[in-house]
Amino acid sequence: MYNERINRVLPPEEMVTDSKQESGGQKNGGKAGFDATDLDPYVLKDPETMAMNFARALENLGQAASAWLAPRERGEISETVIDPMADMVKTLSKVSEYWISDPRRTFEAQTQLMSSFFGIWMRSMQRMQSMSGLPGEPLPPEPDTRKDKRFSDEDWQKNPFFDFLRQVYFVTTDWVEKLVSETDGLDEHTKHKAGFYVKQITAALSPSNFIPTNPQLYRETIASNGENLVRGMKMLAEDIAAGRGELRLRQTDMTKFAVGRDMALTPGKVIAQNDICQIIQYEASTETVLKRPLLICPPWINKFYILDLNPQKSFIKWCVDQGQTVFVISWVNPDARHAEKDWAAYAREGIDFALEIIEKATGEKEVNAVGYCVGGTLLAATLALHAKEKNKRIKTATLFTTQVDFTHAGDLKVFVDEEQLAALEEHMKSAGYLDGSKMSMAFNMLRASELIWPYFVNSYLKGQEPLPFDLLFWNADSTRMAAANHAFYLRNCYLRNALTQNEMILDGKPVSLKDVKIPIYNLATREDHIAPAKSVFLGSRFFGGKVEFVVTGSGHIAGVVNPPDKKKYQFWTGGPAKGEYETWLEQATETPGSWWPHWRAWIETHDGRRVAARKPGGDALNAIEEAPGSYVMERV
Repeated sequence: MYNERINRVLPPEEMVTDSKQESGGQKNGGKAGFDATDLDPYVLKDPETMAMNFARALENLGQAASAWLAPRERGEISETVIDPMADMVKTLSKVSEYWISDPRRTFEAQTQLMSSFFGIWMRSMQRMQSMSGLPGEPLPPEPDTRKDKRFSDEDWQKNPFFDFLRQVYFVTTDWVEKLVSETDGLDEHTKHKAGFYVKQITAALSPSNFIPTNPQLYRETIASNGENLVRGMKMLAEDIAAGRGELRLRQTDMTKFAVGRDMALTPGKVIAQNDICQIIQYEASTETVLKRPLLICPPWINKFYILDLNPQKSFIKWCVDQGQTVFVISWVNPDARHAEKDWAAYAREGIDFALEIIEKATGEKEVNAVGYCVGGTLLAATLALHAKEKNKRIKTATLFTTQVDFTHAGDLKVFVDEEQLAALEEHMKSAGYLDGSKMSMAFNMLRASELIWPYFVNSYLKGQEPLPFDLLFWNADSTRMAAANHAFYLRNCYLRNALTQNEMILDGKPVSLKDVKIPIYNLATREDHIAPAKSVFLGSRFFGGKVEFVVTGSGHIAGVVNPPDKKKYQFWTGGPAKGEYETWLEQATETPGSWWPHWRAWIETHDGRRVAARKPGGDALNAIEEAPGSYVMERV
């Protein structure tokens, strides 16, 4: 999960109102199209001001370049990780070799593309001819069957020039993706990487990303005489400086939020801490609570307050209000001191430490546990270790968007092969950790057309300050990864798929999920691009006990953080996760709204006993500080 780490977060679309929209497009004696007045917003009216603003924009661009170069010249940034560009060229060259090696194959591919271009060109010329007033019925724009927000402005279809660019872009994108899919002789991983890199290239080269080829950008640049570029280049320089030589993409107004002031507000206390985590216990809001406390193990790739963004959509607060005694592990934002902290350390000093603190605070040895994303993967592996050690403290486990099997792990597998991992490990060895910006960019690349380029256009080309959005603030509040921990995770999960192959060694012991007999509530989100639902579904069959598999609407974040009173999305239940995922989903029962009440009923079915409300720390532990604690405040 992580920096998306976010699903389905899009920049707001601007409404464009100008003379073209009011004209109704009925010109030339009632013929559809536009006349000279349609071109008025594209005509430069003040070249002197435009020239001055271009000079100012170039000056700001120079400051951005200096902010990028300075830390490299001082030796503060050393590019020791495998160069993504080099890996991309190496991968795509294998695709090129296949098509170039056979002249006939090359000719057929080129002919197919040129034939498509020719068809678009002929239609565009016919549209231009019909609009010029020559005899013949005017041709309407080609129907836009693709729902692509990048091309929502009406001139992408109404204006023949931009319509031509749009169609050529779609045809070329489809053609090059087809080349990759039809390349024979590539191993699965290389073909996956090639397809991913092609999507990155086509997303970057979209005509919507450039002023001369984007009608809305062009009009706004003309209307403001380039003032938008002055603002945009200034923000670019600021964002590179904020990233200390790396671009920290501006997705929201980071000044509008503060942890503990605007988010992570559920009352509670930090009642214990060690080198890698703090344990938070939240204050009860009901007179009685469930006898079994609830332990939440969040991912360390992001901060735990995604489950406590604000009181209206806080899963933590909702659990407290339902009568749960909630404990949360707040992971440290690691630095060089934590370089050797591996998965065993996170299991022992994280989960096991929390269980000991819960017993001291409440007197209870039995708990319900929740793991989110990689926190869920760690929880599952720890449960297997507990089973081997006859540790029965955790009585039920709930996994949010958690992969235990990585066969269908999605595009994140692109970044994991022996060559890339060796280079990454070498890089982490020198620092002791992986900087959070690296993971953040990787997650953004999974949906570059939605999580990178729209923000690039809005901020640096339109010069617009982004709107304040708590979810994007959390997304930008990234964390580092301790070197040993991150290397263990990538090698054992993404590269070797060791947990479901019974090959994972945790704290010196081989572990198997078949030994995990406790009830599991396994939640997948239907549109997840980080932990695909098909991957979560497959993982369900490796546990040794009963698994309640549930699918919810939306994605990795919105599907989980979905309070009942919002009445959004839906969820599907359908018995054991057997057969094919698509078949299971087709036959499952759909229920409108949030899955939270369904999960609550599942928890109480396994133990609904209640006791008097507890205070944080009980009689045994004193509070260290107020929630959300100091560990979560550490910024990268």
